[in-house]
Amino acid sequence: MNNATTGERTDIIQIPYPEDLYRFDTAAKGISGGFPAVTEADIEYFHQYGYLVINDAFSPIEVKDALAGMVHLMDGNDPDFRAIQFEPKLAKGKDERDGEERRDAIRKIFRFVDHEPRLNALAAHSGLLGVLERIMEDTPELFQDMALVKPPRHGSEKPWHQDCAYFNLPEGTTVVGVWVALDEATAENGCLHIIPGSHVEGPMIHFKRRDWQICDTDVPVARDTMVPLKPGGCLFWHGLTHHGSPVNQSEQRRRALQFHYKPASAGEVTTQDRLAVYGSDGKDVDC
Repeated sequence: MNNATTGERTDIIQIPYPEDLYRFDTAAKGISGGFPAVTEADIEYFHQYGYLVINDAFSPIEVKDALAGMVHLMDGNDPDFRAIQFEPKLAKGKDERDGEERRDAIRKIFRFVDHEPRLNALAAHSGLLGVLERIMEDTPELFQDMALVKPPRHGSEKPWHQDCAYFNLPEGTTVVGVWVALDEATAENGCLHIIPGSHVEGPMIHFKRRDWQICDTDVPVARDTMVPLKPGGCLFWHGLTHHGSPVNQSEQRRRALQFHYKPASAGEVTTQDRLAVYGSDGKDVDC
């Protein structure tokens, strides 16, 4: 499968990663009180450290509705929706699976906001957009939507990367990713990990190894910070912040929504221009 925005392959290659690539001794702290609780100091924190956590961004009802919308699409109830990607090692026999067994074989659904209003409601939430506008100092524009799943015992790693390496946007564009937990995200089931402050260190060269990723040896793992979240918790991160997530080693699902926003005034660059910054071709380097 090709990434519609970038052309990079998004199939996940099942190669074991170093055991010490993720640390589990430091967890990010968040603020409580929902979107209205975000202060100017919190916006400054985002700019300084490249992330912001809101522990209770969405209500239990909003989470329940989003899960129902996600399941509706996973179960094939919208005949016009086919943007479903299965876990590579579970894809065989997917047509014979149904119900929870089929859902637990899915890795990702995407481009759903025009198909499922219960999911679009979170992407277009006024409180969320208000925080983004304060971060960007511009009108936020949604340009990518995904629902991410790490099935019990089989959920794959997403190697360390910078999101801007995937998008044909000019250097310096304030891209913001938003990750919303629909299940509890824990150290055991593959919560996100980030490198605080890495966004100010500039673009990293990415390589096609287990995925389109930063080389393992270039990740400052000593600064790794986990982001465990309760359902309804939300993580904002800068498009240059290093982040990734290890495999799901637990019996629990880890379902989440992920949105990417750009300033409405942002331009575009060519894939060639982007790869001149982020790609390994012509850089005379290897991973």
